[in-house]
Amino acid sequence: MNTLLQTLISGLMIGAVYGLIALGFTIVYNATRVVNFAHGEFVMMGGVLSTWLLTAHDFPLPIAVLAAIGLVTILGILLDRVALRSARHQDPLTLMMITIGMAVGFRGLMQVVVGRDVIFLEPFGGIPTIIFGEVFIPSQGLWIFLLLLLCSVVLYFLFAHTKIGKAMRAASENKRAAALCGINPPTMSALSFAIAAALGALAGAAVAPISAAFYEYGLFFGLKGFAAAILGGLGNPLGAVVGGLAIGLLESVTAGYISSAFKDGVALVVLILLLLVRPSGLLGQAEIKRV
Repeated sequence: MNTLLQTLISGLMIGAVYGLIALGFTIVYNATRVVNFAHGEFVMMGGVLSTWLLTAHDFPLPIAVLAAIGLVTILGILLDRVALRSARHQDPLTLMMITIGMAVGFRGLMQVVVGRDVIFLEPFGGIPTIIFGEVFIPSQGLWIFLLLLLCSVVLYFLFAHTKIGKAMRAASENKRAAALCGINPPTMSALSFAIAAALGALAGAAVAPISAAFYEYGLFFGLKGFAAAILGGLGNPLGAVVGGLAIGLLESVTAGYISSAFKDGVALVVLILLLLVRPSGLLGQAEIKRV
């Protein structure tokens, strides 16, 4: 029983990271209908820059994390304003390829600025590790759970109860009608990329004490976050969180009771099987379009 509980806790911990990443995919998709495959690099840069600022430049840990989030947020805005704005009317495949190209560019930037070393960020601290019997919840895991909960609540309040959030939703539904109402759709698009980049960087900084920070891990976390968003229903924030937790649990159980060699593959197989049965995802709603 203790082994099962520890396995589930570990799964929920990494699943919370996937959920944070999936929220970033969801926000950008809802606002722009763009699937941003550079989002995984936001995660990578959040972890790498936080660790680099802490270890190489002696920034205090909170300042290093906040500075990294700020820098990645700026890069997210530049991705929208510079790389995507002129191509906004292109087909989705073209936009997707642009984000992939930018992902490669961000990865190269980190190689040049930070280097290729694998580095660890120190744990955030301030919260004690919870131990009951032979089962424990590490301090960093509690931080990850709290950050996911906090971000989910803040985003719900933003989109449901603020003018900016409602403007972003309106711009995503009908840009022309939103513009006629005085909303600036390009600004809303840039804001969605900024929020998504900040979420990605936060997820990267939160997981860096556990999985290290390395310029190549953006692809790994990006794919897991995208899978979580698809599993929960692309465009559904609650589904993104549920999808992330589900994939984390599935991976942890597979690694604990079958083999760690299969954990990544099993998650993707279940995702494919689910989409064959329910293409809209666990909590997504099917769209009906007139053609």
